[in-house]
Amino acid sequence: MSYTTWSFVALIFAAVLLYYLLPKRIRWTVLLCASVIFYAAGGGWYLPFIAATVITTHIAARAISKMASRAEEYISLHREDMSKEERKAYKAKEKGRRCAVLVAVLVLNFGILAVMKYTGFTLNAVNGLLSAFGRGVTVPVPDLLLPLGISFYTFRATGYIIDVYRGKTEAEKNIFRYALFVSFFPLVLQGPISRHSKLAPQLFEGNSLRRENITAGIFRILWGYFKKVAIADTALVGVRAVISGEGFTGMYALYLIIMYSVVIYGDFTGGIDITMGVARLFGIRLEENFKRPFSSRSTQEYWNRWHITMGSWFTDYLFYPMSVSKPMGRLTKRCRTRLGKGIGMRLPVYLATLITWYLTGLWHGAGWNFIVWGLINGVIILVSRELEPLYAKFHKKFPSLDTQKGAYGVFCAVRTFLLMGSVRILDCYGDVPRTFASFGSIFYRFDTWKDLFNGSIITNLGVGVWQYVFLAAATLVVFFVTRRERDELACDKLSRKPVLWAVACTALIFVIVIFGSYGIGFDSNQFIYNQF
Repeated sequence: MSYTTWSFVALIFAAVLLYYLLPKRIRWTVLLCASVIFYAAGGGWYLPFIAATVITTHIAARAISKMASRAEEYISLHREDMSKEERKAYKAKEKGRRCAVLVAVLVLNFGILAVMKYTGFTLNAVNGLLSAFGRGVTVPVPDLLLPLGISFYTFRATGYIIDVYRGKTEAEKNIFRYALFVSFFPLVLQGPISRHSKLAPQLFEGNSLRRENITAGIFRILWGYFKKVAIADTALVGVRAVISGEGFTGMYALYLIIMYSVVIYGDFTGGIDITMGVARLFGIRLEENFKRPFSSRSTQEYWNRWHITMGSWFTDYLFYPMSVSKPMGRLTKRCRTRLGKGIGMRLPVYLATLITWYLTGLWHGAGWNFIVWGLINGVIILVSRELEPLYAKFHKKFPSLDTQKGAYGVFCAVRTFLLMGSVRILDCYGDVPRTFASFGSIFYRFDTWKDLFNGSIITNLGVGVWQYVFLAAATLVVFFVTRRERDELACDKLSRKPVLWAVACTALIFVIVIFGSYGIGFDSNQFIYNQF
């Protein structure tokens, strides 16, 4: 069941109606039933996979919580009979037992994710190596279907059990309530990757019916459809033409960088807007996943604004633990002794950064293009950090050049937009050599500049002139609506003005119906991030 189907709209309507008709204490059961129906509609065979994640992480979290409670109770009862060293040894022993349970369940769940998502990629790589070394053996590659939303619900569940292990959240006693947290249907396809401590209380408390939640939710859903169907799917026509056509290099590659940025922004943020809007209908506020990313003046700032919950997950559960781990500590000491304090202190941190970005790329997809995409992003961030002293000297010499204001600020934003867009086209081609060749052609295939000036770059890609006019106007609307406010705040303000809200919703419906991209060649049912 996709966001852009009438069955999804019917599910939302029925769920909202039942949710507010039932007593508050059991309203969460409506959300659980809706989540099961949504997930089952995507393919009944997916249910065992998400059920396995729910059951294993729930049992492990409860076990870890009970072990921690027993350890505290034991120390409390025997505090006077135990020396400080004995208490320390006992705590270490009990922590080791809890850690063993945590590691076992993490290996199991990430193992399921790895098998389902990366088996084909791994075996194809093995076959490539066998072929390169002249071996006449080919390993059969099974055709495994990826369970719906497995990357998102796995991260949500494993983040929860890590938080239980760290003592940051209490283990949920009711497995059905916990199942709702893992499977909450607006979050299945694209996230955000919510934390249990923030989402669970809203799911279970039984929110009251409030007009502002309904109006803000409806507007945000329409706002998401506007971004997805009217902007992203319209721009996608030209993107597909460049990718699938022959000889579309030079200026066409620059066209791809710009247009695919529009596509991915409209598609992903549009899907997140629908998610946020649906949750808001039930009085649930999710974490914002985007904060005007194309206004960023640097790559670091960009990644603080784009897919925020994914970035924070990798930072909190991978980068920081890896950076302060004992093996990394030993590596730091060796590097400081042999390479000097400066390099010795930075090298382990940079290694952790590259590993984190490597896994971030791998999370996005099973392909070399995603791995290279992740590593390039990591290298860009590391190079930027190394150049920070030069940036500081430059701005000290030219204090009038403010990165947040004026022409220089605009330059920094455009530079970051083009840089991130250039790396992102690895997602378009899916082929690393072809991507680099296409990008390089921008700087030596100057003959394609004439296609820009004579208009053929516009007319021969399947997108009409008036569609480009609409795209420009729609993009400006998005820019002005969100330039000072996050989408959520803009929706809240609008929901307090009934007349303006009605006019805006009517206008969005009109634009979606009239200017949305439908018919042959369009697949509005598929969001790009569904594949991740």
